Amino acid sequence: MKNSTLQFNKNEDANLLLLSEVRRRLELIRQGGGKKNIARHHERGKMTARERINYLLDPDQPHLEIGAFAAWDMYQEYGGCPAAGVVVVMGYVSGRLCIIVANDATVKAGAWFPMTTKKNLRAQEIAMENRLPIIYLVDSAGVFLPLQDEIFPDKEHFGRIFRNNAVMSARGIPQIAAIMGSCVAGGAYLPIMSDEALIVKGTGSVFLAGPYLVKAAIGEDTDIETLGGAETHCEISGVTDYACADDRECLDRIRSIMEKLGPAPTAGLNRTTSKPPAKSERELYGILPPDNIQPYDTYEIIYRLVDNSELDEYKAGYGKTIICGYARIDGWAVGIVANQRKVVKSRKGEMQFGGVIYSDSADKAARFIMNCNQKRIPLVFLQDVTGFMVGTRSEHGGIIKDGAKLVNVVANSVVPKITVVMGNSYGAGNYAMCGKAYDPRFIVGWPTARIAVMGGEQAARTLLQIQESTLKARGESLSEEQQKALLKEIRQRYEHQTTAYYAAARLWIDAIIDPLETRKVISLALAAANHAPITQPFRTGVIQT
Repeated sequence: MKNSTLQFNKNEDANLLLLSEVRRRLELIRQGGGKKNIARHHERGKMTARERINYLLDPDQPHLEIGAFAAWDMYQEYGGCPAAGVVVVMGYVSGRLCIIVANDATVKAGAWFPMTTKKNLRAQEIAMENRLPIIYLVDSAGVFLPLQDEIFPDKEHFGRIFRNNAVMSARGIPQIAAIMGSCVAGGAYLPIMSDEALIVKGTGSVFLAGPYLVKAAIGEDTDIETLGGAETHCEISGVTDYACADDRECLDRIRSIMEKLGPAPTAGLNRTTSKPPAKSERELYGILPPDNIQPYDTYEIIYRLVDNSELDEYKAGYGKTIICGYARIDGWAVGIVANQRKVVKSRKGEMQFGGVIYSDSADKAARFIMNCNQKRIPLVFLQDVTGFMVGTRSEHGGIIKDGAKLVNVVANSVVPKITVVMGNSYGAGNYAMCGKAYDPRFIVGWPTARIAVMGGEQAARTLLQIQESTLKARGESLSEEQQKALLKEIRQRYEHQTTAYYAAARLWIDAIIDPLETRKVISLALAAANHAPITQPFRTGVIQT
């Protein structure tokens, strides 16, 4: 790799600009409900959600925020909802890897929006899949009533959280809840269905109905402390287990509880001493084209992610548009499945487009994934895929059959799967390369990630053809100017809907990360996955051959 090439420098500059924009937006998100609301929070003697999490986390240990961009650019008619009003972090507390969920009461008093529910459920899903302890720092005014129909009654709505509380408790996954502010109505079940509940004196309160509703319902006059404060629930009702003088004492007690947890079983994933890549990770910025169109050599990406830049490649001469091989990342043994974005020559001498899945590459990847399941080696998918090859030759060659085989083994894999969306993630290629629907333990994207049913240009021209066909049937047609205007409108809509921000706002990906953080994120994800023993045998359904 010649670092002085003009294209390398252009790529590097463009990717650094993209990364700078990610950081700028994250700074806005981390302000929560704004400086005034944060100051009001502090005046009441309360720490913010992020301050509470930072206090809990072990210093100098890796951590990952999940869903920081959740609800980005959504709910604008209500003033927005930064990070969906809840902060979720995976990190170490008293030496134990866990999930922390903290309501941000500076955002609409911590009220639950639809994306708040989805983000909480994602946090619980991570805890359950990886058998990680989960800590809830509760400070919420309850459901955001104008959107209650999108929060309350369905299977993946508010009630699912309490169902998950019960399931995790039955599975022996530790849950600790701290009531550090309001906790009302149905939300009151979350801390009390946890294994242990703490409450902060003076600021924490928990009840099914607040003073105003009690007055309206039964005519009783009462106040918050008498109805559901620390003294009531620690000395009279016995609902909570520990009363704490302030936020810091509460968080210190949580650290003390976490310190005494018994040892956790492991999956026995293979790990040795970590070695840095032999090739500079910094060069990732110059290798990856930010426009998602230009080809590049995916091997050069892999060599900057794996230990000592070593890859034991599987079937190197066959199915070249997918690279498969064994490697180590931060010492962890992994099986890598990556889309090759460079134009390659097939075994028959035909040129194949980079980023496209052909029958032979689908067949190779399926067999490699089966091998990884046989050997209990976790899988890392590096996505930059435009889809499966189309056309008569591919259809006659059974591309659907081969694609179905790949999707089948991805769906039925029992080893941990981690997905990194580096560039394009289009159509069925998203499925075959372990998109969100295929249960990766974690899925993250680089700032260059693009997720959609197809690329904007293809979508625009397809929709234009449909429109023209419809008009032609009526004896009408579009002028050249109308065609250009329609193409522009569709491209702009797709440009907006395929960005990494759009995907992260809807939790299609867990985080947008700096490419230089990829090794750390994969390592932390594997450390989490190692907490969950693999108990199911690997089986596939019916596969056509």
